Amino acid sequence: MSPDSQQDFALAFLSILFEGVPFILLGTLISGFIDIYLPAGMMDRFLPRNKFFAVLSAGLLGAVFPVCECAVVPVIRRLVKKGLPVSCALTYMLAAPIVNPITALSTWKAFQGQGAAMMTCSRLLLGFLIAVAVGMIVSKLPLASVLKAKLVEGLEKDEAKAAHDHSCCNHDHSHDKPAEDNRLVAAFCSAMKDFVDVAVYFAIGVSITALFNTGIAPGAQWLDSLAKNPTAAPAALMALAFILSLCSTSDAFIAATLDKFSWGAKLAFLTFGPMMDVKLLFLYQTVLRKRFIVLLAIGLFLAIGGISIYWQQLVFAAK
Repeated sequence: MSPDSQQDFALAFLSILFEGVPFILLGTLISGFIDIYLPAGMMDRFLPRNKFFAVLSAGLLGAVFPVCECAVVPVIRRLVKKGLPVSCALTYMLAAPIVNPITALSTWKAFQGQGAAMMTCSRLLLGFLIAVAVGMIVSKLPLASVLKAKLVEGLEKDEAKAAHDHSCCNHDHSHDKPAEDNRLVAAFCSAMKDFVDVAVYFAIGVSITALFNTGIAPGAQWLDSLAKNPTAAPAALMALAFILSLCSTSDAFIAATLDKFSWGAKLAFLTFGPMMDVKLLFLYQTVLRKRFIVLLAIGLFLAIGGISIYWQQLVFAAK
């Protein structure tokens, strides 16, 4: 590797790292306070009893708790442990980076003069529908096929402990509750543990992303050659989104500059990237089974690509 390449790699690595770490820190802080302060089962009580409406509600939680894709993974891990159904947690995980006011505003701003309102609404609607569809599918699957074994074991232990506490409800547990100062320290300790766990995977993902980013320029002409192909263009931009691993709050400014590509291909880029990219591939491994991640990636790629192509045809026909 030449000195110039090393410098390019270091610059790309640090720029992505510094962009993502604050959001991971925010997510792990939230997860730490959830761990200590949120009573078990509390999230489940706020959701509708009907499974379908619960998943729909989870898809809209990003409007209330807007987080980017870097921050959402440690948060959903804690929410699952606190009783949030896995289907709702995954729906929120996929939808929150897209279905939130910050992403909507940045998309609208980036696409001024390029059908900003249509692109913004389409991105939010497609992100919501895909996330809800995944949530409904996951609701039919056993936990062991979705979550890592360690997380499933933890949930089973928590359920057993809750059942035991309920059976001896006459016993006074007040002495088990830590003082407020101790709870605050415990929240930060929990956040620190989550940060270390997630940061390791994030750093690996960032390293791979930086390697791809520094080598993407030689393939620019090949990428442009696919722009006019109605099927290959969305696939190419989804692959690019996977490699670039941009934050959902800023990726629209990159997509808006891809002038040679169709509106539908840009929509695919803006929807697939926040749901599946290189850094997320490693972050997801802290929560999900590898086999499920692979199936999720393939499913998202096919569904988002297919819908984007169909939506492009509808928009073109309308014009």
